[in-house]
Amino acid sequence: MASADPLHSWLGPTEIETLTPELREPYEFERLWQGFMTARLTLGTVLLALQAGLFISSTSHSKALVAICLAYFIGTVASKMSGKPARLGKSFNRTWGALVGLDVLVFSVLQLMQGTSINYTPLFALPILLASVLGTLRLALGTAAGVSMLLLANTSWNYLQNPGDATSSFVQAALSGVGYFVIAFLAQQLSARIASEGKRALHNQLAASVQRQVNELVIESMPEGVLIVDRRGRVRAANPAARAFLGPREDVRIPVFDLKDEPGWMPLLNLTQLSVATGQSHEEDVTLRMRGQGPRKIRARTSLAAPFSPDGDSLCVLFLQDQRELEARMRTEKLASMGRMSTAVAHEIRNPLAAIVQANALLDEDLTDPRLKKLTAMVGQNAKRLEKIVDDILNVSRVQTESEAVTLSVVNLHEATLQTCSDWAAQNKVQKRVSVDLPESSLLVRFDNEHLRRMLVNLLDNALRYATTQAQAIQINTREHSDQRAMLSVWSDGPPMDKSVERHLFEPFFSSESRSSGLGLFICRQMCERHGATIFYQRNSRNARGQWVEGNEFVITMHTTPLPARATQSETQTTPWQTTLY
Repeated sequence: MASADPLHSWLGPTEIETLTPELREPYEFERLWQGFMTARLTLGTVLLALQAGLFISSTSHSKALVAICLAYFIGTVASKMSGKPARLGKSFNRTWGALVGLDVLVFSVLQLMQGTSINYTPLFALPILLASVLGTLRLALGTAAGVSMLLLANTSWNYLQNPGDATSSFVQAALSGVGYFVIAFLAQQLSARIASEGKRALHNQLAASVQRQVNELVIESMPEGVLIVDRRGRVRAANPAARAFLGPREDVRIPVFDLKDEPGWMPLLNLTQLSVATGQSHEEDVTLRMRGQGPRKIRARTSLAAPFSPDGDSLCVLFLQDQRELEARMRTEKLASMGRMSTAVAHEIRNPLAAIVQANALLDEDLTDPRLKKLTAMVGQNAKRLEKIVDDILNVSRVQTESEAVTLSVVNLHEATLQTCSDWAAQNKVQKRVSVDLPESSLLVRFDNEHLRRMLVNLLDNALRYATTQAQAIQINTREHSDQRAMLSVWSDGPPMDKSVERHLFEPFFSSESRSSGLGLFICRQMCERHGATIFYQRNSRNARGQWVEGNEFVITMHTTPLPARATQSETQTTPWQTTLY
């Protein structure tokens, strides 16, 4: 889930996390095993040294005792060096015999051979503990029972060898046996409790590790940049979004880098040091100016975090957001607000429109003067056009979960383009600045005629806003492609757009002018999408005034139709002041 690359490690793995879950439990058991083997080896060394010292200091000391201790010492060394950690199981098996059985046998022989001169009874606690910790409760109690029986047998043998009052010896053996049972039971219970707590701790560690990996995955995929910076300006960790904000420098690819390495990062360094010095979070709009790149506006927000270690530096978490994305989010919220408002506005507009249409129809029935009837026809036509505009705005503002079926008419693209451009140029009195280049053959496209007119008017208005006042400053042309698609382009000789403006060109409420609603190009794109067409912007050169001039061009691609029938167009009437280009 989390990347194994150290570049993406946020806090660094802990020692326990360097082991896989399958290896942690055997590791703990091996540690206990080695502890017991070390204790047996130590005890074997002490016994061998004791018997060797007694043998050297006394000529009557038995060599057999030294040989037994030497053999036991060799056995403990072999177990320590070459023995493989293994659980004792539930019964007296081979592993039990090689460890616990050997200890009990050696201690019993030593106790038997030395009689009452040296008491080896405390040593039996080691094999009982070994059986309790590395085995089951039944095996531990069985071992304690066996040791108790051996003690009673040794006491009985001593009594038979030296008859007399042996009550204290039998009581001592009995008390030792009871103590062994208590030790076996308590040690096994403590061992089980420790094992249970260990499993619970392991489970919690694994859960924390999984949660940490999930958090790392979330941080890595966040569109918001995240930096962990210390008081000296060293970046301890950064997600990909933050590295993208900081630019293409190779420094940001290494695990730890310094904000002082790049002068353009100084606003972030100053904000970090301010937060660490004051102990408070801060939010500020900063501009990053990296070499080879334009300025980038970032909204930076700080939050103090705990250091990696108790004696470590104070850390500051920097959250970075692109201001352009924030503005786009605000525009989306505006669009949602407009959608909620448009439902109420629709009723307020449609009701007066219906009354106007009805009154105009009644008035038209009573009129006989052709001039007045022409005016009522204009009122009716523009009322219908206004009603359709309201419907289009509602369709734009409404969040549609699926594409609505659109009834498309077949439009003669050349005729519709020429008519719209002529009317628009006459209305704006810019006939000399507009050039229309259309092929002679007809070109039929599947598009709503009124939507095509409105979209073309929007593009022409936009071109007029930025074009020069010279001849052929605005050029419109159409052409057909072999893949059954037609292209309609609107070109103007305006200055190039800023990259930040071009990036959000077709977004709602985005405009470089304060008086513009920012919906014109957005509505054009929505209309194209509803009709299966596309619209895009490009910087292109055109032949204007006898020379090649660079300008801004919007290109619309539409589906053509092979139908030979005459394109059906909505009947339109021009206002008295509208004229044609020619």
